[in-house]
Amino acid sequence: MSVRDAAVEAYREALPALVASLVGGLVAGVILGGMRAELRDVPGLLVLVPALLATRGNVYGSLGARIATALHQGLIEPRVTAGDRRLRAAAAAALGNGLLASTFAAVAVFVVLSALGSRVAPLPVLVGVAVLAGLLSGVVLVAVVVTVVFAGYRRGRNPDTLVGPIVTTTGDVFGVLFLLVAVRTVLAIGGVL
Repeated sequence: MSVRDAAVEAYREALPALVASLVGGLVAGVILGGMRAELRDVPGLLVLVPALLATRGNVYGSLGARIATALHQGLIEPRVTAGDRRLRAAAAAALGNGLLASTFAAVAVFVVLSALGSRVAPLPVLVGVAVLAGLLSGVVLVAVVVTVVFAGYRRGRNPDTLVGPIVTTTGDVFGVLFLLVAVRTVLAIGGVL
């Protein structure tokens, strides 16, 4: 296969995922644009959004890379089975890392904005929002990453080409959507207590 053929093949495999990424980014932007009230009600939330979205991409992109590598090395089969401890361990580690990173991001936003003298929501509110959004989006992202990597691999596609755009898109869309759900849930619980 020539260099040109390899480039055309990579482009052909990646183009649909890149188009989906573009559309998903627009959907995430529309959701975020509709969160004006929540952004006003939770000072510091706008600062937290990029950190949470970056965390989704990094943590679950890494999960996709681990799964793709395990497939290429023959360590796992491209199907979900109850006894696959490697896949379960990788998914659990990604979910745990995502929750830890979400908590850290919320604490960092609180500390930095407090040090700058900026208005910021109480720490429990920021942490609650970040952890709930991280948990909900993490569960969805684990399912999406495993499904996309396995389906792509079974169809003869390079999962490494698919993981980046799909994780970015899914992470942005579900990250912002579940951020909205988390803010409303935490504020509702805070109003009741």
